[in-house]
Amino acid sequence: MKKLKRLLITLTALPLLLASCGSKPVEGQNSTDSRQTDSGSHISQPIRDITASELVSEMKIGWALGNTMDSTIGKTGEDSAKYETGWGNILTTRDAIQKLADDGFNVLRVPVSWGEHLSVDGSYTIDPEWLDRVNEIVDYGIDSGMFVILNTHHEEWIFPDEAHFGSNSDELEKVWTQIGNRFEGYNEKLIFEGLNEPRKRDTIYEWNGGDEEGQQIVNRLNSVFVKTIRNLNGNNPKRCLMIPTYAASALEKTFAAMELPENDDKIIVSVHAYIPYNFALAGQQQGIAEWNSSDPSCTSEIDTLMENLKIYFLDKNVPVVIGEMGCVNRNNTEARADWAQYYVGKAKEYGIPCVWWDNGAYLGDGELFGIYSRNSGSWIFRDIEEALMKGAGI
Repeated sequence: MKKLKRLLITLTALPLLLASCGSKPVEGQNSTDSRQTDSGSHISQPIRDITASELVSEMKIGWALGNTMDSTIGKTGEDSAKYETGWGNILTTRDAIQKLADDGFNVLRVPVSWGEHLSVDGSYTIDPEWLDRVNEIVDYGIDSGMFVILNTHHEEWIFPDEAHFGSNSDELEKVWTQIGNRFEGYNEKLIFEGLNEPRKRDTIYEWNGGDEEGQQIVNRLNSVFVKTIRNLNGNNPKRCLMIPTYAASALEKTFAAMELPENDDKIIVSVHAYIPYNFALAGQQQGIAEWNSSDPSCTSEIDTLMENLKIYFLDKNVPVVIGEMGCVNRNNTEARADWAQYYVGKAKEYGIPCVWWDNGAYLGDGELFGIYSRNSGSWIFRDIEEALMKGAGI
């Protein structure tokens, strides 16, 4: 998702974090390091040699660990916990992830920002402590029986133009080589997602689907990622991989511009779609709180997206995962639940699993996508969770 700068404000009575353009209390955060390291071993698992379409058919509904391992606050070399909690969320626990699985989620997306944890000597060596912590969280999901999507997230060193392609492709290859080597023994439950929302940041092309140069460079970066993983050992040649459109955009022009690897039936297309924008994502002052699944004017954008994904990808036997979706809290739980059930249900008709973006923010202003309390392991918005399950047919 598009992120604005995060400002950490400490008040005498109540710590607040401006996370994802919205403020939220840091709920019951304990200064004790609650990271758990008793994850099971997955270093040598057999992998099923199945197509991406077969694998995606087993994915039902997902939840993303937003504003956590993708935090970019802190300094290179600092304790990983300072990053993990930097945007206001508590340290991730095994119990919190297990609760998600128990309640029906069988996909865990783990967004990770790596750039702040790389050496500056040109080898781009990942800080071992950071890689170990990512590994622990991946294991929480795998141990709970979930599919886990592991990505590179707020990598602001990526800029898709010709001038940056050489350095970007070199760094991307070196980072994914290390990630791929670390997880080479993991089976098909672990999916790599090469890039998050690669785009020309702070330009007129950032969120409008891009220009031809940007679209083609994203295609080339996707190719670098796929070739890197395929050339590694272990299960990597058979691992399913996710690649995004330009900016992971759901615009039809980005679908038309996307080039897919040839002779690789283990590729999944990733798109992000917070639609309709005025209801799902627009700022609190500009957005609208009403939505009705019985009104075609409300549902038309969702319907059109699913049909376009069918035309451009599904009809070509290329599966799709909507890796980010959700709608912000405007004190409109009933409308949000209606939206969630319709959106996920419509995607299910096309065989497209959806992943709710949960950034832990649910109070204040801004991008309030939090629906689950990681601290208590309970649902802040149970009605929305139930709607997601109904839409997914669970």
